[in-house]
Amino acid sequence: MIDIDRVRSAFPNRRIDHYQTIGSTMSAAASLALGSVVVADEQTEGQGRYGRSWHSAPGLGLYCSIVLPPQPMLTLALGLATAEAISLDCDLRWPNDVMLGGRKVAGILVQLVDNQAIAGIGINLNHTTFPPDIVALATSLRLQTGREFDATDLLIPLLRSVDSFLAYTPETILQLFTRASSYAVGRRVVVHQPDGEIEGITEGLDAAGFLKVRQDNGTVTLIVAGGVRAAGS
Repeated sequence: MIDIDRVRSAFPNRRIDHYQTIGSTMSAAASLALGSVVVADEQTEGQGRYGRSWHSAPGLGLYCSIVLPPQPMLTLALGLATAEAISLDCDLRWPNDVMLGGRKVAGILVQLVDNQAIAGIGINLNHTTFPPDIVALATSLRLQTGREFDATDLLIPLLRSVDSFLAYTPETILQLFTRASSYAVGRRVVVHQPDGEIEGITEGLDAAGFLKVRQDNGTVTLIVAGGVRAAGS
């Protein structure tokens, strides 16, 4: 459980709302001012990409949303910040997944609401089991390390890391993400697109942060959105 007094003491000039149970931290954050944070011990309607849900078991993960100014490379910057806060050998799967041991340990979702970016971050801390539909895809810090993690001990460095990475230029974010991600260059991937799947080798990010994939016929496709996974996984 979150020690909200300790978190507020670390950030005395920010609004930080804490809920034991909430539908979605992103929904609660949508009406708040810039810099505000909403954190919960449990979400009953946690949000993932493309309308999916985020498994938010009570007391086992870190579920928070931060109100931020919109800016280029925001999702990539948040992935870097999350990986830094976790402080393990994380990989970044474009555009919004933090991986450990080849499985997803954290995810980021950014939505624009009234000219503000609502950034939802979910980190699997102490889960030992997952629902059948994600058990082969997800992991937790506890499963990867064999020890338990305190949500407060991770939330404080996470917020500090977010502030740090948002101060970088878009060009720096691109460079850092490319270095931190095994998916950015030279990885054979399958990408889910609205009209089907494509497969190819990643060739880096363009200036806007979108992923380039060279298919076997030589065509280079710019991935603006879509689910990316390692080929054969």
